[in-house]
Amino acid sequence: MIGTIIDGRYHIIQNLGQGGFGTTFLAKDTKRPGNPLCVVKQFTPASTDPATLIILKRLFDQEAVMLETLGKHDQIPQLLAHIEEYQKFYIVQEYIKGNDLSDELISGQKMSEADVIQLLIEILEALEFVHKYKVIHRDIKPDNIRRRHLDNTIFLIDFGAVKEVRTQLVNKQGQITSTVIIGTPGYMPLEQQRGKPQLSSDIYAVGIIAIQAITGLLPDKLEEDIKTGEIIWRKYANVSPKLATVLDKMVSYDFRNRYPTAKEALQAVKKLLPQPIDWKLLVGLGMTIFISLTILFITKKDDFNIYENFQYGIKVKYPKTWERQDLENPITAEVVTFISPKQSDKDNFQEKVTISVDKFSGTLDDLQKSSIQEINNTVSGAKIVDKSVTTLANKEASKLVFTGKNGQDILKNMQVVTLKGDQAYTITYTAKVDDYDQFVETADKIINSLEIN
Repeated sequence: MIGTIIDGRYHIIQNLGQGGFGTTFLAKDTKRPGNPLCVVKQFTPASTDPATLIILKRLFDQEAVMLETLGKHDQIPQLLAHIEEYQKFYIVQEYIKGNDLSDELISGQKMSEADVIQLLIEILEALEFVHKYKVIHRDIKPDNIRRRHLDNTIFLIDFGAVKEVRTQLVNKQGQITSTVIIGTPGYMPLEQQRGKPQLSSDIYAVGIIAIQAITGLLPDKLEEDIKTGEIIWRKYANVSPKLATVLDKMVSYDFRNRYPTAKEALQAVKKLLPQPIDWKLLVGLGMTIFISLTILFITKKDDFNIYENFQYGIKVKYPKTWERQDLENPITAEVVTFISPKQSDKDNFQEKVTISVDKFSGTLDDLQKSSIQEINNTVSGAKIVDKSVTTLANKEASKLVFTGKNGQDILKNMQVVTLKGDQAYTITYTAKVDDYDQFVETADKIINSLEIN
């Protein structure tokens, strides 16, 4: 093919790659000033039967119309031409000079959380436009995400839809049937493997790319929970709970639990960005309030004390306004508890965060089952409202949220447990159910600050 001129115009100069669906070439457009470079993708139909070719030509034209529309987005290569010549089909697109994302995702090297969030936003902004037209890319992977050298802009390339031209056959009834599933193992969720891709199948692929970036692991190196099918990845990453929750939703085993389209996923990711300060509003509130807020912002990082217990090998930060009680109870295994200040004289229950350290022989799954059994046995009216996997002190952990009665009060608890050797570390936030949300952010800060030596 090198040296061939397609449609009397596109001069093939280099082979860029070949796969089961066809071949991609670099070409020069001989009919434009300066002979600019372009990409020519050749698709050879699986059958040259005349009836098949007529149907495939119609399908090819329809897909070209869609690529023309998608190419209007500034992160998707423009369609320059679509050609049918000598029973072969060609797509000609804008050439993006740059590197594939696979060159940046180096095995064993972890990308920072801030960079992963930015990468997610850039990919999802392009994908949002694609999903707006109900188009499923179907082959999102690092090799199909290109970063332009000129300005570092991320581009989505190689849309799977056009590959149908190579994979379609016509049966005896004149109906089109697909012979090959489009997608790449590791980035392709179950429903897509079964030939029933959804818009959220693309969300799964993007989530896998983000997990690959933040863990430094290729998809085939990640484990799956044998019971739920969910990917086990958090223990390999130093990641905030908020981003981890977003990624877990993106790569959920069941497509119905994922973000339905790129629009919803993009909204969730953008909420992870630091919120800008409305300076005009601050000035409008008056200089006194402005100064107070500034002082609060500056001193916020110093509003925590450090508790360290060398016997149990734990270190944690807690608010200076909270009271600390050293327990070290050998029966309950409670080591220390931190208690919030009273909100008023009528405040009859003070929120608390308690750390326990106890011997345990078994797996994290065993520990979670043991915790649930203990909750059901010791908490009146116990009800588990959430059960999930998280991290604690950079280790894989189990999180339980449950409610129960304490006299006349209904309490809500968040319990996070992890293992190190034969020791189980449990940290529990307890509050009245109506006050739970008011203090949960502070409780999260305490929990996330825990270090286990």
